[in-house]
Amino acid sequence: MSVRRLLPIATPGISNRQHVTCVYKCGDQCAAPVPNTTDNPYFGDIATEISRRGALKAAGVVALAVGAAQALPATAAAQVSGATGSLGAAGSTGGATIDTGFTPVAPNKADAVTVPEGYSSDVVIRWGDPVLPGAPEFDFENQTAAAQAMQYGYNCDLAVMFPMDDRDGRYLLTVNHEYTTEPTMFRGYDSANPTREQVEIAWAAHGLTVVELATRSSDGGLDPVMGSYNRRITATTPFELRGPAVGPLTRTTADPTGTRVLGTLNNCAGGHTPWGTVLSGEENFNQYFGTSGSVTDTERRAQLSRYGISVSPSGRLWERFDDRFDLAKEPNEVNRFGYVVEVDPWEPDSTPVKHSAMGRFKHEGASIHVTANGTVVAYSGDDERFDYLYKFVSSRRIVPGNTRAARAQNMRILDEGTLYVATFSGNSPAAEIDGSGTLPSDGAFDGSGTWIPLMTVNADGKAVSHVEGMTPEQVAVHTRMAGDRVGATKMDRPEDVEPSPTTGKVYMALTNNSQRGGSGRAAADEANPRHNNKHGQVVEITDDHAGTTFGWNLLLVCGDPAAADSYFGGFDKSKVSPISCPDNVAFDPAGGLWVSTDGNALGFNDGLYSVATEGPNRGETKLFLTVPIGAETCGPLVFNDRAIVNVQHPGEMDGASIENPASHWPDGGDSQPRPSTVVAWRDGFSGGTGSLGSGSLGSGSLGAGPLPMGSLGR
Repeated sequence: MSVRRLLPIATPGISNRQHVTCVYKCGDQCAAPVPNTTDNPYFGDIATEISRRGALKAAGVVALAVGAAQALPATAAAQVSGATGSLGAAGSTGGATIDTGFTPVAPNKADAVTVPEGYSSDVVIRWGDPVLPGAPEFDFENQTAAAQAMQYGYNCDLAVMFPMDDRDGRYLLTVNHEYTTEPTMFRGYDSANPTREQVEIAWAAHGLTVVELATRSSDGGLDPVMGSYNRRITATTPFELRGPAVGPLTRTTADPTGTRVLGTLNNCAGGHTPWGTVLSGEENFNQYFGTSGSVTDTERRAQLSRYGISVSPSGRLWERFDDRFDLAKEPNEVNRFGYVVEVDPWEPDSTPVKHSAMGRFKHEGASIHVTANGTVVAYSGDDERFDYLYKFVSSRRIVPGNTRAARAQNMRILDEGTLYVATFSGNSPAAEIDGSGTLPSDGAFDGSGTWIPLMTVNADGKAVSHVEGMTPEQVAVHTRMAGDRVGATKMDRPEDVEPSPTTGKVYMALTNNSQRGGSGRAAADEANPRHNNKHGQVVEITDDHAGTTFGWNLLLVCGDPAAADSYFGGFDKSKVSPISCPDNVAFDPAGGLWVSTDGNALGFNDGLYSVATEGPNRGETKLFLTVPIGAETCGPLVFNDRAIVNVQHPGEMDGASIENPASHWPDGGDSQPRPSTVVAWRDGFSGGTGSLGSGSLGSGSLGAGPLPMGSLGR
């Protein structure tokens, strides 16, 4: 297969992400100063031996806990077996021939979801569609906060889908709603003077949706159902904050305990757990906080700056309508966001949890791997230029069974254990890593790494800091600064991190970093080998999951296959699809890797790609699906005969407006664009029972096998 292009590759140095997206998705963080101003390579030279000693000590504690614990039940520890290749003739995990069976989609700028010949797609649910009983039909011109709180939220990202064993052909879908773009939501929106109703609609459009889906008998489509599990979680839903962060740094006027938080914000990727819950990462929470007064304390300003939090009015001006968003009036409220959230979709009245033992930073998500002896490991990237990769190794074991009581106990697993941050070392001479992206003489970007412990939370809830000069509470709340102190490796925007359900290898998407190698910035290293990195890379990690060492290599160095600085695992670059700005990674039931993109700097629409990871076709990259103009491809789920993606911010283009929209997707005509969840399927597939396969059911994969298919009901 030769590379096919409908469009010329974009001018080098120009990203496809629009400025309006940057403003509302992350608070225009890329235009702000880089929050990480530390010189970690220098500090690392000093701290390496101290850090290694701490790592060995912490590893001993974890090993003792694991050895004394019970193993997973057989249903949760079983390996995936007998799965066929996802959306194709064979899997992507090995064998003499690797063929995902579809003809790649050509790069395009269509205002549509484009799938290969022989496949079809349809919208499952749109922004504003009713979710709860009594919800009105969506009316763009007459929105209310009360209606939005019962309707599908805005800008869908993570998707997790569980089968409902007691309801044939039914599934429970949980979706994150990352952020709102008010100028494309409200006609006549004045960013300097938003109304209370507009702000409250935005609060209701954030958070998560749980909605029941029914299989269509006529094709591979899925339709929403007004089911008993349906739920909306918003920016005002009560949450429980747990772990070492709870204390003086999380107490507020409204919550002197520091444990009861209203809402969740900027929920990006996430994952699912073996016990049937959903994990959701709070990412760019910094942009929602501002101040009507001043913040003069030097240490406090440094802490806020490290997280990209401005000590000026916020872009959305929510602080005008609720004092908790005002840093001058409630200085600790911001410390209650930036965590991994856990939601039990099977209990619509349950209180979601924020796990501070897993650290506070811009969590792209959280993905679970379960080792052979039952250790639960959660991986998470901090989505910022020059920030870090983390993992949390739990010291608690899974309670067998899928009952309400078992889930309640298992939702404590992520409260006890050790939080680590990663350092990466290359194995090539420094002179061969010059920032050009040229492969070193050994033919690969690869090396080894070490996990440095930051803190351990014991069974009694008491925590121990492994970072000199920081208390456990400080490590939990100011986790980035803890990573700075121990010399963690600065990465090029660590986004989704997923363990393979078949091999246990861990794959991390590094989206881009145009400031790598810039004046006063970190230079290229073997894990981040290009200066002015516009296109990103995908890292493959062979981890000692519960231990403190790992090996790594770059599977993909993304970009134009015709360019010298791109690399596709050694595969023939004339036979791959061009790919830029990897964001999410996911696995099909056979363990095949899939990558979705955000901000494609090659000038065409973002998409979903299959990527071979093993065998002679390792590195083969094929474009399966593209999303409409201006949109991002989010939360991919890939099963045997169909795939699900979230289409985020369609039509979000600079210069577009409600009066002159850049997209009319998905409703066509002269309609306004609406973020939506989409399903694609192979033609002739009727969507029968069991069609979703037995593999990964969410953006997070279970390294020890699939989610048990026992009853997950109440």
